[in-house]
Formats: sequence, structure tokens, C-alpha cells
Amino acid sequence: MQAEEFEQFVYPPYDIPLAEAYEGRFEAVFVILHPFIRVPEHLAWSAMRRYPTDVEIVAQGSDCTWMEVGQETGLNSCARVNQALLTATGSLTGDLADTDGKNAMRRFLQLHPIWMPAQGRFEPLLQGNLLRVFSASGCDCVVHVPEFPEKEPAVRLPLADLQDCRSPFPTGGTLLAEDLSFLFTVDWDSFFTLFYGSRSFVLQMARELHLEGFLATGNTDHAWFNYSMGCATVTLSPEHWQTV
Repeated sequence: MQAEEFEQFVYPPYDIPLAEAYEGRFEAVFVILHPFIRVPEHLAWSAMRRYPTDVEIVAQGSDCTWMEVGQETGLNSCARVNQALLTATGSLTGDLADTDGKNAMRRFLQLHPIWMPAQGRFEPLLQGNLLRVFSASGCDCVVHVPEFPEKEPAVRLPLADLQDCRSPFPTGGTLLAEDLSFLFTVDWDSFFTLFYGSRSFVLQMARELHLEGFLATGNTDHAWFNYSMGCATVTLSPEHWQTV
């Protein structure tokens, strides 16, 4: 397949359900929640007053789940955590904003050595897991489709070079298996990555790699933060994390 043929696999349009993207060629889509970042005290906000670098995150950070943040802040669903994150970054305003949730999350983060996840890019703490999915599927290269392929073309990146850090990990866009069997894609303004593929493969990888997230249903769309309009229909992992 030529590079230009890969370029159709950009992030899905906002106005259709996630499951209908890419002409429905993928059986399932798993919404991977970007983990919050737990760091040593010397990398905390109170000590640094700046966001840690990717090198610091990968070397010294560890996952803090949305479920833990929800339990500590009273934001009792992944939808409300997402809404609070989007409010904190100014992506949601007016009636859609959750100012109380934003403030609760901010207090929690200021009191603990924990940072917000990355927005609009492949979260550094997830990059190793994404490469493990390519390795488990037998891929020897990763196709990177940039967010704006009309400005820069899709390219094939040797998997070994990404694993050994000889090539920089793409910051955003889409990571695609060359045989089109699965892909990961991230939106510029979001705190989650979409994992498309066969249902069995997606669930197997999500369980083996302990990816926090949920399977999209037929009507789950990009704006699933709006829990009042159907997010409670998704299947969450961990299963006992209740939605409202």
C-alpha cells in the first residue's frame, strides 16, 4: 500500500459514533484513558512549578488511574474526570464546563506528587505499551499518519528503532499496522487514545497491558464526556467503577 492510501486513517470525524469511523472496517474500539502521572516528590508541582519532561516521565513516573483520581475527588465516573480535565485546559466553557470538578481535581493534584496526563498526544507512559501491541501482532514496522497528512506524508517507522529510541516516538496522529488490522489514534485536544481492531485482539491487549478505559458502544462518540447524554452505556474497565 502506498503512503497516500494510509492517509485516510486520521482521527475520526466528531459528528459520527466512534464505531462507524473508517467505514466500519474495525470490529471494536477501546478508549484508552491517558493515566495521570505519579512522580517522586522532587518532580512534584510544589517542588518544580513546571511540567516534567518526557524523559523524566518515562524514567521516574508511574501510572495513577482515573479511578483513583475519581475516588479521591468525588468525580465518580470517567466521564466526569474527562469533563474536569477539559474544563481545566479551557477546552470546555459555559454550560458544558465542570468548574467544581476542575477545582476538586486541582486541589488533589496540588496536594499530591501527581500531574495531569498529556493532552492531544500519545502519553509517554503509554508509548511502551503501544509498541508492545505492534510486537505482539508480529509487526516489524509502524505506519505513522500525521494529524495533517496534507502537510506531511505518512511514513513507515521500523518497530525496533522505536523500541530502542533510535527514532523519536510520534507525538500525535495515528499509528497503524501495515496490514490495517488495528490502529491507535489521538485527537489534538483529548486525554484519551482510541484503539481500533478486532474485538478479541483489542480486549486481549487491553487486559494484558492493564490499559484503563472502556469499549465504545454503537452510539459512543468523541464527546463522551457528556455523561448526561449516554456515556453511562459504555462498558468500563475496571468493571466495578460505577457510572452515574
